Amino acid sequence: MNEEHDETRAAEQTAEQATDRTGHQDGPAAAPRTVAGLQQRLARFAEARDWGQYHTPKNLAAALSVEAAELVEIFQWLTPEQSARVMTDPEAASRVEDEVADVLAYLLQFCHVVGVDPLAALEAKIERNETRFPKPGTGHSME
Repeated sequence: MNEEHDETRAAEQTAEQATDRTGHQDGPAAAPRTVAGLQQRLARFAEARDWGQYHTPKNLAAALSVEAAELVEIFQWLTPEQSARVMTDPEAASRVEDEVADVLAYLLQFCHVVGVDPLAALEAKIERNETRFPKPGTGHSME
């Protein structure tokens, strides 16, 4: 019983040590990431640099578009076969991951500013698409 308590306390201390002065946890001991948590972290990052004044819906939508175009650029002249293998090249994989992170960061910031819950919006869109595009063989398919 004491051994269990000691292990639990050690884990709690590790988590406490991983918490920075803003209350955010980083590193391997950090709590699981959430959309809201990432949005708050991005907002704190922008606020600390006085960038919030530039984070209007128009500017964030434009930045999102630019970052998505940078992701497309990686694949622009590749054949379908080459594009399927892009993640096997460490340099290309790193570029893809960076651009995916940029796209996601701007999307989350945009959603935060305009008040859209991205997970709820995605779930609602999937449900609409499931109704709009039923599975083949149900008699309602586009096929």
